Order: sequence, then structure tokens, then C-alpha cells
Amino acid sequence: MTIPAVEVTNLSKAYRGRPALRELNLALPQGRIVGLMGDNGSGKTTLLKILAGVLSDWEGTVRIAGHAPGAASKALVSFLPDASFLPDTHRPADSMALFERFFADFDAGKAREMIDFFALPWDRSLKEMSKGMREKLQISLAMSRRARVYLLDEPISGVDPASRDVIMRGILQNFDDESLLLVSTHLIQDVEQIVDAVVFLKDGSVLLSGTADDLRDEHGMGLDSLFRKVYAS
Repeated sequence: MTIPAVEVTNLSKAYRGRPALRELNLALPQGRIVGLMGDNGSGKTTLLKILAGVLSDWEGTVRIAGHAPGAASKALVSFLPDASFLPDTHRPADSMALFERFFADFDAGKAREMIDFFALPWDRSLKEMSKGMREKLQISLAMSRRARVYLLDEPISGVDPASRDVIMRGILQNFDDESLLLVSTHLIQDVEQIVDAVVFLKDGSVLLSGTADDLRDEHGMGLDSLFRKVYAS
């Protein structure tokens, strides 16, 4: 039996007594692009941080390809947080050198290809780049690790529609189909065509999950319409 890329059992997390995740259960296989969807405060970022191994003090069981959160699991996970994490003074080559030092699975050649695909300027610092450019650089770095699990937290939030399309194409072109890509977003329309499955979170629990095709067939509508329906009720 194949071990799930991500397996979560009865996962709970609270901040100052306020629940962020409530006995959440989830099992995601490798070879899929999964949309993690939900309204603000649904627990998406908290879940990704726990899977990435950067958040502690939770209850339940978490496994990344069979490993509990720790050094072994972190080596398998490439995490793109929703905030900028690179110094403003960095040019693309500086950021690549940083990733090469920290991650043994970083593929510099792949990163160069993605940076060129996004037409990013090699001679410009992040301070001189637009928000969309910064996002593209960070995605280039995150997707250039040879990871088993990619966790992207709102990778297209705050950028214009044209940039969203380019970003999604860049991610698709560089996705290893033996890995799991879990992408958090509230921009359902922009990711609907690339996701194989979706997980809807609400109040820290799984509200709805399944393959994209099954959910569309069952409910007779697209994922964006389904999202609006379930979160309006």
C-alpha cells in the first residue's frame, strides 16, 4: 500500500484558546495538485505551517510521506509562505545562492529556467521589483527544490490576473507528477483548471473534499460556484 504524501489525523491547533484547527482529518496521495480552499480564518495557513514543520504545540498526528514533523519531513517539503521571505537587497543570483546553501535538493539549473520563463531581471534587486516579480522569484526558488511535497500559501494573491496566469503556467511546467502540490487560495477561478482535487476548510475542519471532476459532477457546477454556494450558506 502506497504511503500518502500527507496524512493528518485528529489535528487540532489553538491560538490563545481560540481553535484554528479542530480534529482535522486528511489524506493526500502523491501525484496530485490539490487546492486548499476556504474563507479567511478557516485554518489554511495554520495547516500548511504545521505540514511544513514550522509550527508547534498542536495535537493529533501528522505524517509527511510517513515521517512525523522534524528534520526528515522538512527535507521532503518545499514551503512557500504567504509573506515575502527574501532580503530586499537580493538579486535573483543572491537568492539562488542562499537556497543552494540551505537545501541539498535545490536545482539551480531549474531555478534559472523558471526565472527566465518569468522574464525576471537578473540585475535588479527585490527592492526594485514589483510585487508580482517578487512572487515569481520566490515561486521559482520553491519549485526548484526536488521535494516530495510542495506547499504554496496564496501564491497568486495580490497580483494582477495576467500575472496569475503566467505564475500558474510556470508552476505547472515545473511540477513533478510524483510529488504532491498543495496550493492554498481563495482565487478559485484562477486555479480551477489545474487542480486534480480540492479540500474546502471551514472553521478549522474539512467541510468538503474530493476530486475536482467528482465534485463538479455531484453538484452540477464549477468549483468557483460551489465555493460561493457552500461558504454563503
